[in-house]
Amino acid sequence: MKLHDYQKYCVERILDTDNLGLFLDMGLGKTLITLTAIKELIYNRFSVGKVLVIAPKKVAEATWQNEIEKWPELGLLRTSTVLGTEKQRVKALNTPADIYIINRDNVVWLVELYQNAWPFDMVVCDEFSSFKNHQAKRFKALASIKPHIKRLVGLTGTPSPNGLLDLWAQVYLLDGGKRLSPSFYSFRNSYFEGDYMGYNYKARDFSREEITRKISDICISMKADDYLELPECTDNIIPVVLSPKAEKAYLQMEREAVLELEDAEDIDATSAAALSTKLLQLANGAVYDEDKKYHEIHDCKIEAFMETLEQLQGKNVLVFYNFKHDLARLTQALEKKKINFRKLETKEDQKDWNEGKINVLLTHPASSAYGLNLQEGGNHVIWFGLTWNYELYTQANKRLHRQGQKEKVIIHHLVTEDTRDEDVMAALEKKEDVQNYVLESLKARIQRVRAEIGG
Repeated sequence: MKLHDYQKYCVERILDTDNLGLFLDMGLGKTLITLTAIKELIYNRFSVGKVLVIAPKKVAEATWQNEIEKWPELGLLRTSTVLGTEKQRVKALNTPADIYIINRDNVVWLVELYQNAWPFDMVVCDEFSSFKNHQAKRFKALASIKPHIKRLVGLTGTPSPNGLLDLWAQVYLLDGGKRLSPSFYSFRNSYFEGDYMGYNYKARDFSREEITRKISDICISMKADDYLELPECTDNIIPVVLSPKAEKAYLQMEREAVLELEDAEDIDATSAAALSTKLLQLANGAVYDEDKKYHEIHDCKIEAFMETLEQLQGKNVLVFYNFKHDLARLTQALEKKKINFRKLETKEDQKDWNEGKINVLLTHPASSAYGLNLQEGGNHVIWFGLTWNYELYTQANKRLHRQGQKEKVIIHHLVTEDTRDEDVMAALEKKEDVQNYVLESLKARIQRVRAEIGG
């Protein structure tokens, strides 16, 4: 594990500052930075006993746990995931660990459970902007328990997605109102002016500079394009954990599918491709029947996708899907949240994207991997459905990562754990002969399944 200089700087700031806002672009390594500091605080400085990480649901399920497993240097850190039913959450809280990871929707429950017997001397808010609303129950709950929290770290790439008013609640959780006023309304009256109806507030001319000056000692803001040492194109793996019900359904269908092949040693490319396609459909959440109608099995990846959009806080995103049912389900989810999106079909779509008029642009890599210039419209890519085709994969990513792109491109991959998704991601990372990898990885998966069922 080798940290970049900016990452080392952030670690030192966490160690030296009890309450810190770490406002880093998605993909700059906020999780790794924070875990490195936590390890130092617990095992070398002995200044922290228990850490609570509050995160969106899909992040809470796997992201922090996977980052620890990824680096041997972090191996000492023990985690307990506080999710599920109330009984399961209580059991997780009573499990010995260094870091307890909970869904942000359970913050109120957790505060009411412990009250003045709060056991966590350090709290990390992953996606700090989730606490930007001063009237929200989760903000009020965390603010009420703040006197019992020795250290608080707020992580986000977009602390003020809707304007400077969003900063007050987050900074209040860091300093109790010392820098931006102990009251939201006092803050608003000091730095903003409303229209004659009192509905819309606009920052005064001096506000941005003054607010930035006041919070600069407890907030670090870094953009990806500020750091030349950062690779021009950064990969970000977002693990997707299946719910117990979805996992059961996936395993059942996986077993039925792999057992259709009589001999794992004699798989040909055609049958391997067909089986891999079915398993990839399941990893995404739906599968086609013989009549080409799709049936939704789970929405775990859809949830992870929507949470990723939320973390990007309005930044424009190019989204690659794999199957038609991916497009249908993504469309439904985006319409439900009233997010500005479009499927890439015409030159007008391309033009509007590059002019910043489209928040989410949906496309299939086969139809947009070559020739299109989309670099002016955004710098984030999300792979909802992965492809085995390495050339198609790299060419698709180059729609944003090309001359004229002014920001570092970050490629986010939604990878469903313990599914065929992981095999595809491994093949893309290895850049091997994909057809050979398809066969060998499928043989390994079949053999594992047969061993599990005693076949």
